[in-house]
Amino acid sequence: MSRSRPRPPYQRPHRRRRSLLLAAATAAALAGTALTFLPSDNASAATARQAEALDRGLVSVYTGTGNLVSWRWLGTDPDNVAFNVYRAGTKVNSTPITGSTNYFHEGAPNSADYTVRAVVNGVEQADSPHAIQFRSGYKDVPISPPAGGTTPDGVAYTYEANDASVADLDGDGVLEFVLKWQPTNAKDNSQSGYTGNTYVDAVKLDGTRMWRIDLGRNIRSGAHYTQFQAYDYDGDGKAEVAMKTSDGTKDGKGTVIGNSSADYRNSSGYVLSGPEYLTMFNGQTGAAMSSVDYVPGRGTVSSWGDSYGNRVDRFLAGTAYLDGARPSLIMARGYYTRSVIAAWDWRDGKFTRRWTFDTNSSTNSGKGYDGQGSHSLSVGDVDNDGKDEIVYGAMAVDDNGNGLWTTKTGHGDAQHLGDLDPSSSGLEYYKVSESTSQPAALYINPANGAVKWKLAACCDNGRGVAGDIYSGNDGAEAWSSSDSSIRDEAGATKGRKPSSTNFLSWWDGDTTRELLDGTHIDKYGTSSDTRLLTGSGVHSNNGTKATPSLSGDILGDWREEVVWPTTNNTALRIYSTPVQTSTRITTLLHDTMYRTGLAWQNTAYNQPPHPSFFIGNKMATAPRPTITTP
Repeated sequence: MSRSRPRPPYQRPHRRRRSLLLAAATAAALAGTALTFLPSDNASAATARQAEALDRGLVSVYTGTGNLVSWRWLGTDPDNVAFNVYRAGTKVNSTPITGSTNYFHEGAPNSADYTVRAVVNGVEQADSPHAIQFRSGYKDVPISPPAGGTTPDGVAYTYEANDASVADLDGDGVLEFVLKWQPTNAKDNSQSGYTGNTYVDAVKLDGTRMWRIDLGRNIRSGAHYTQFQAYDYDGDGKAEVAMKTSDGTKDGKGTVIGNSSADYRNSSGYVLSGPEYLTMFNGQTGAAMSSVDYVPGRGTVSSWGDSYGNRVDRFLAGTAYLDGARPSLIMARGYYTRSVIAAWDWRDGKFTRRWTFDTNSSTNSGKGYDGQGSHSLSVGDVDNDGKDEIVYGAMAVDDNGNGLWTTKTGHGDAQHLGDLDPSSSGLEYYKVSESTSQPAALYINPANGAVKWKLAACCDNGRGVAGDIYSGNDGAEAWSSSDSSIRDEAGATKGRKPSSTNFLSWWDGDTTRELLDGTHIDKYGTSSDTRLLTGSGVHSNNGTKATPSLSGDILGDWREEVVWPTTNNTALRIYSTPVQTSTRITTLLHDTMYRTGLAWQNTAYNQPPHPSFFIGNKMATAPRPTITTP
């Protein structure tokens, strides 16, 4: 079903002008120069958004009978670009590939070496970098756990690979991993006790460790304490890494921030005194480039809702295009009572605070914004003005830092913002509620907070998911822990409840999304679900949340990879789909809503990313992004 009008990030210059621009970009790339795509002089054209300059992300996945070779259709490619696949310099496809960005090379061994060449207006371009080989159906990236230790009260701990993100840290067009190491004694904020330090590594796809940051004893370890963002904020082509730090944090060059001997831990293991910083690290070297006071400071601990340190240290983070063109850093604190969101720009080597939203401010106090946060946040252009908003649980904050709406339905654990209903223009929003006195789940118009439908109050509804998993319904389905079925965009029941209420993944060859839970991927069926993948020798993360280190379109075509740590925590094991598809979609990394979703996926209770347009059964032709790259 087509929409009445495209959303601003996908309004494009006239087709002929775009073709000329893209041809110029190709020539510029071959010459080693940069070219910026500008919006057309058409008043309705969207502002180009800054995005990563990526290579083809070429992979070959061995299936037992041959290799599935897949690659990225970049946002800077022409609409009509075609591709040829080469094995060791010999072309293997008979005619240029136009309908997809994958090719199955039957009978080839798992060691076959591939490149791909774009064909622009009939002219074949240069070879891509060589394919990353998934010889056993997966690719291992070696990692090295930090040494374990013993807490002041005599408890020994070791380390497990936890949440990860990806970004091009060195500007070569290849994504690197940013990986958080969590000690085995990590704590939820409600739990007392000492924890080991949190470490963050940058790792190349060949396993080379670029740097390791030790956040130190004054940053407690757990899902709600360290939310890191890896993104190119200043537009120099190399991503930075931002996170909360304190005295004793050691950067990737070994330099200590603040007082190295300070120890602010109390006898319960909480850190409720001492300075708090926001630090921007150089993504290539790990060096701390600048530290500022974290906003907001903790102030009086009890003013956040308790005196022992549970609510004061609930942090969220994200990245948003608040001006419609360049990314800003979002750092937040609190959601059960007071919530504060600070937006930062990183330009010319320094922080500038763009705005601060505080539910306790004179502007917002008494309007129902307090106590509305979730264990995550979402970012997207909800009001169709070309600029991103922050959807923060049961409320939203506009791109200028003003409160946009609140449903006053309180805290919840899970939320999904995306184009869930292709029959209507714009985004939709689905969230669950923890309060037994509030609706168990709500389907919301995120432009104004209007509740389209809701489920009756019943319980602490801890999980909820929205995505198109069933081809028998137009649009996405929504379901939750407390519900017994899946529902459509009108709230009507449409079938049996899936086997899991967790993550999602585009894995097989069609456009409906699959179920990702624990260490497996399943295909939804009306009578039962079908197992498509079981990870071998890997573990999920975050206890009962059972999430991977990362899931998203990080390599190959638009389908999503899933990354789990191996059981011994010595590798990140990447799985990429072995299934062909006839659908061609621009790499989701160049859809900035999906890209920022990938960046905030590690935040607190992890949630899967959603693009700004509908992918699913009977989808319209996927739009092309309007972007600029360094």
